Amino acid sequence: MDKHRDEVEETQPAEVLREYGPFDGAARIHGVTYDGARVWFAGDEGLRAFDPTSGEPVRTLAVACDAGTAFDGRHLYQLGGGVIRKVDPETGQVLKTIPAPGKGDDSGLTWAEGSLWVGEYHARRIHRIDPETGAILRTLESNRFVTGVTWAQDELWHGTLEDGASDLRRLDPVDGRVLVRLTLPEGVSVTGLESDGGDVLYAGGGTSGKVRAVRRPRRSRR
Repeated sequence: MDKHRDEVEETQPAEVLREYGPFDGAARIHGVTYDGARVWFAGDEGLRAFDPTSGEPVRTLAVACDAGTAFDGRHLYQLGGGVIRKVDPETGQVLKTIPAPGKGDDSGLTWAEGSLWVGEYHARRIHRIDPETGAILRTLESNRFVTGVTWAQDELWHGTLEDGASDLRRLDPVDGRVLVRLTLPEGVSVTGLESDGGDVLYAGGGTSGKVRAVRRPRRSRR
């Protein structure tokens, strides 16, 4: 692995704006996504949605879930059992299924630039895949186990969970170099991750059953 992957340009504590949950029947948070109005998360009993203003649950869909969740503007995508399911968010109907690249070791999932981006947990990789076929189009390497994955405007972020510690990292989307690292308090885990399209990152909290809103730092001018 290249030496520069261990070098971080900027490290700072994560600013947690709000905590949601825990939610009844969702002892663990897997994936997280945002549809412009609701935050969705993959829990033990399926896909759940809550209102980020009130924090109240608003929807439940019976979909197999054990990892990341994404939204393309119309449909939800959910990792489960080594495949990615394309789901109608209004009915819960599974419209399409494609293979996931990690063969069961998949973690985060997000939608950007017409593609799905999938974390491969133990392999410490992020794949860009074709949403129609599952074919891998591109791969970025990390130096930590990859949990949640998201694009925030033109910034690629991923969560980590390794040796009991988690942080959020912004990567250079060309070479995978770590540009920003947001450290989380001891005992706080990150599983799913999603941007609200602005200055907030929603981070799944694993076995805490919580989703945390974290401020995305503005880029410093140089």
